Amino acid sequence: MAYFPLLAFIAGAAIATQGGMNAQLGMLLKNSLMATAVAFLLSSVLVGSVLLWSNKVWPTSEVLRSIPLPLWFGGTLSALGVALFYYLIPKMGAGNMMAYALAGQIIIAMVISHFGWFGLPVSAIDGRKIMGVVALLVGVGLINGLGK
Repeated sequence: MAYFPLLAFIAGAAIATQGGMNAQLGMLLKNSLMATAVAFLLSSVLVGSVLLWSNKVWPTSEVLRSIPLPLWFGGTLSALGVALFYYLIPKMGAGNMMAYALAGQIIIAMVISHFGWFGLPVSAIDGRKIMGVVALLVGVGLINGLGK
């Protein structure tokens, strides 16, 4: 859809903004893990409320049992990522942290897409994408002042 890039941009802006806000919360609480817990608790309440209000169809027990066990634990990676954001942003700065994080997201996303992991569409890594990653890594280096 034509508006997907805009929505993706908004998602990235939201992640950068909440990362900075919750990193500050962690600094004020003197505990980045507590800020992570607050963020996930409030997010769970919000998403749970919207789900209860809007969802009309619930998965059957057969569907629930058919889901591979590792897929139920994807949220642990989210918690790890969020906790690391809140820990590192006050030490590195939001821009520097987000540059490294974005590089990690794009590189791993390309590998996932290349192999079609998790049932996602396959998009092979080619020379153009490799050049894009090289440019991205040069950009991350420039943003973070590497080579000064």
